[in-house]
Amino acid sequence: MHTTAGIDVGSGAVKVVVMRSDGCDEERLLASASSRIRRREVAKVLDEVFAATVAEAGVDEIHYVATTGEGAEFPHATGHFYGMTTHARGALYLEPRARAVLDVGALHTRAVAMDERGRVLDYKMTSQCASGSGQFLENIARYLGVSHDEIGELSLQARQPEKVSSICAVLAETDVINMVSRGITTADILRGVHESMADRFARLLRSLQFDGAVFVSGGLASDTGMLAALRDALAKKSPGGGEAPEVVTHETAIFAGAIGAALWGGFRYRKLGQGGVAWTAKAN
Repeated sequence: MHTTAGIDVGSGAVKVVVMRSDGCDEERLLASASSRIRRREVAKVLDEVFAATVAEAGVDEIHYVATTGEGAEFPHATGHFYGMTTHARGALYLEPRARAVLDVGALHTRAVAMDERGRVLDYKMTSQCASGSGQFLENIARYLGVSHDEIGELSLQARQPEKVSSICAVLAETDVINMVSRGITTADILRGVHESMADRFARLLRSLQFDGAVFVSGGLASDTGMLAALRDALAKKSPGGGEAPEVVTHETAIFAGAIGAALWGGFRYRKLGQGGVAWTAKAN
């Protein structure tokens, strides 16, 4: 039996999970926690979230602390893993049918194709200046006076969506300001933004070869308007006129990278002989 922690430090938030194996290959999620960074010192946020997750899990020691994203400098880290491999493995844990991951981060979005064991086969990524990121949508919502939880429901109420034409986030935000001045409704603006982003995401996914469901992770995984727009975009432009891949997510999809890191850490601990204890309550 061993316990592992997975830490995913992104551009906008820190996510931490604690998982336990009872002697077989199956890992059980004990606890998870996340926090926005919001101009705070990343190390301080990470310490707070890690402490909260460990306390919720109720464990006295952790055998392997695996990091991904920008978390490599965490003092208790045992090993670091690439983000595309951790999101692929985490997506499979949450949805075994997934064969591609669309990870919508604060500054960029990446699409990853993998096999049934979580081995990465290919990946593509948007540029940081593209209007296809979580931060871009958050900026638009703030300008419109809409909370994050309201975005998806409002988008689904749209009747005449007005797409954003620019791929530059700054110019796209200018487009939205012009829409407001023209009297376009908030619902139609949000749906138009969603459709513009979904078209870019669909192009990323169509550039990969995979046969299975698309798992959406990251901060926009709970955005029902975005998920609906992505399903529509993939259905309209399915390669060769075939059936579009199913778009799925999970209530804990924001933790996919952290879960994947913990799972890969557990694999190293079991299979590669990297034993020992990385963290103990007594020492901290």
